Amino acid sequence: MTLAFELEALQSLADPNAVFNDARQWTEYVGVVSEKPTYVVTNFTRKHRVRQDFFSGPRGVAESLTNVKEQFDTDRHVLVGTSDEDAEIAESVGWEYLPLENAAEAAGWELAGESEAADPFESEERDDWP
Repeated sequence: MTLAFELEALQSLADPNAVFNDARQWTEYVGVVSEKPTYVVTNFTRKHRVRQDFFSGPRGVAESLTNVKEQFDTDRHVLVGTSDEDAEIAESVGWEYLPLENAAEAAGWELAGESEAADPFESEERDDWP
């Protein structure tokens, strides 16, 4: 399987690097596609240490998916996205579409904002007071 994440879907994950590492266990290729400029995708993936097999570069999502499908000959090509537009694009170029929430639930991926981070300023007690 070739698995592509639309950038917004990837940004909605709590730990994109862990998701990519997990996906590598059961996919042959995994990458990122976006309508955003290349530097936006590159900055995000570097910051989160995501090692991608492909990315959209200066092309749009539809053209990128078409090129990826031609380059990576696998039995399935799946786009994980967040919008009806993502679904329409996937369908128009012969890719399967999987909403992020469904993919995250099936794979056990945590979405950003699902876990409550401890707020160090929430406590009313002062630990620096004698």
